[in-house]
Order: sequence, then structure tokens, then C-alpha cells
Amino acid sequence: MLQNTSMPDQPPSSRDFTSLYRNTVAPLRRHLARILGNPNEAQDVAHDAYLKVYPVMEKHEAEKPEALLYTTARRLAFNRLKRRRIAPFAPEPPSDDLNASPQPGVVQQVMARQELQQLEAAIAQLPEGCRAVLLLRKIELLSHQEIADRLGIAVSTVEKQHARALRLLRTALTQRPIAPTSPRSEEAHP
Repeated sequence: MLQNTSMPDQPPSSRDFTSLYRNTVAPLRRHLARILGNPNEAQDVAHDAYLKVYPVMEKHEAEKPEALLYTTARRLAFNRLKRRRIAPFAPEPPSDDLNASPQPGVVQQVMARQELQQLEAAIAQLPEGCRAVLLLRKIELLSHQEIADRLGIAVSTVEKQHARALRLLRTALTQRPIAPTSPRSEEAHP
């Protein structure tokens, strides 16, 4: 009587895939590295190929799993090469002098200050109830129910006041376009 000494816990398809993986992982990666010219990409493509082959092996539909694996991996590698030609990436990062500054320029800073001033003025012009609801909702990030509890009003009133506040702000801010100013005029009128 013959005894099966290889991994009795696992089903046959899993054992087949495990042995395929162990026997092919290193040579497949080397093969793909020669095609792609990059060992990291080769590792990624090999991983993708194993993911595509595993379901086929699990269903016992692969007569020659190793051939299927290599064919799948080669196709994935060639697809990756095609994508590289279509959308090539720069081989090295651009130099620091070409990078945009993370800090906003003077013009953007002045415009942001003007927008903030206009927003503050528009909020100050809101009716008291609308202003209170808006600030609790947008600054303190309270829910409508929490605002209603804090102010002692109905949730529907909070919803209406919030909607009205947003509508009035939108109207106020679209009626007053931001006038471009130079940094010098900003300095002259602190």
C-alpha cells in the first residue's frame, strides 16, 4: 500500500499550486527581470501572474500549469512594456529648482486675506439665528440635533436656519467679487 507523504492537510490543487510556486518563483522573476529590466517590476508581474493562474489550477483546468504561468507572466510583462511606451515616466525625479514652491505666492496670500475678510463681513451681516446655527455647524461641527439641543429650538428650525444662512452667504459673496489689488496697496492700507 502506498502512502501519500506530501502535505495531507491540503487539497491536491493547493499542493499542486504550492509546488508550482516553489519550483518557479525564482526563475520566473529572473525571466521577467530580463524582459522588463527591473527586478521590482518583475516581482510585481510575477505576483500578478500567480494570481491569474491560481483559479485555473484550482479548477483543474490547466494541463501544463508551468507553461500557463510563463505565458501569462510574459503577456503581463509585455502589456506593462506597452503602457510604459504610451505613458513613459521620467527615469529620474526632476531637480529641486524645477519643483513648485509649497508656499503660496504674495498674490495668493493677498487674495486669500481678502476672501477671508469678505466671508467674515458676510457672516457678520447674517441674522443672529442664522449666524449662530452656521457657526455651530461649520466651526464647532455640531449635528443639527446637537445645535437644536444647545439653542433650545426644533431640529427643523436648525435645518431651515442653516439652509437660509448658506443661501444668504452665497448671495452676499457672489454680489461682491474680489477686487484684485497689488501687494503695495495692501501695505498702504493696513
